[in-house]
Amino acid sequence: MEQILRLTPYFSHTIWGGSRLRSEFGYAEPGDDIGECWGISAHPSGESTVTGGPYDGCRLSELWRDHRELFGNLPGDRFPLLVKLIDAKDDLSIQVHPDDAYAAKYENGSLGKTECWYVLDCPEGATLVAGHNARTREELRGMIREGRWTQLIREVPVHKGDFIQIDPGTVHAIKGGILLLETQQSSDITYRLYDYDRLQNGKPRELHLDKSIDVISVPAKPVEESVVSFADAPENRLIRLQECRYYKVSLARVNGTLTAPLNNPFTNFSVVSGTGSVNGLPVRKGDHLILTHALTHLTLEGHFEAILSNP
Repeated sequence: MEQILRLTPYFSHTIWGGSRLRSEFGYAEPGDDIGECWGISAHPSGESTVTGGPYDGCRLSELWRDHRELFGNLPGDRFPLLVKLIDAKDDLSIQVHPDDAYAAKYENGSLGKTECWYVLDCPEGATLVAGHNARTREELRGMIREGRWTQLIREVPVHKGDFIQIDPGTVHAIKGGILLLETQQSSDITYRLYDYDRLQNGKPRELHLDKSIDVISVPAKPVEESVVSFADAPENRLIRLQECRYYKVSLARVNGTLTAPLNNPFTNFSVVSGTGSVNGLPVRKGDHLILTHALTHLTLEGHFEAILSNP
């Protein structure tokens, strides 16, 4: 069985995207509006494909369908996770995601969207939106209907190395200048709450106020629980960033050699800085891999940082 799959990403162009995914990660994608690199994705809106090896050219969804042994025969009708790099040249819309039950009922059987962010870079004094200030659902509804966005929206300061968990129902937005890696359920359901009255092709982008009000959690999670810093995480260990119902996410900061056992159905692996090797396979910043079920031991060598995730 193939032990490591190397993937070619899908790229999403957006009104808020920039060029850092090309200039800093070396991707050949043209344009100055590259918002997202879907590095590990089997979602029909944008799929990764395998590069090299016996599965060269295969879409990830095909491997999930036809070679489930690569993923430890994990049950499920779709590959469960999606890993993105996001370059926010401008602010993203203020948005919220539904949970599984709401998405299944109102979004044609889609998964909900639980996600998390690891901040790779941001300007001095950077903030992002995580949560809101409404104390009751009635107050929330009134603030939204009256457009009292500055009162409603809660911005929190962030720095390189910060980690943010975004549960369904959390009002959130990535702000301009932030570069991050996102791990999420394999879902593309987003409800826009506010978009700064921007125009796209001469028209405002669609908002989803009723659905947003339906799914926003009230009150929001306390601000002190929103952001956790891993800027001083130790080297040459796997550091757990998050463990929830949908994923386990870890940080590997390699300076020399890191070894660890693997006992997951599979592991997503994204290199976010530096160069090195994974069990002898050369890797560099911007590489996305899947460590399949056949790989039971991990040896990382070099000087690089990677984010790992598994269901």
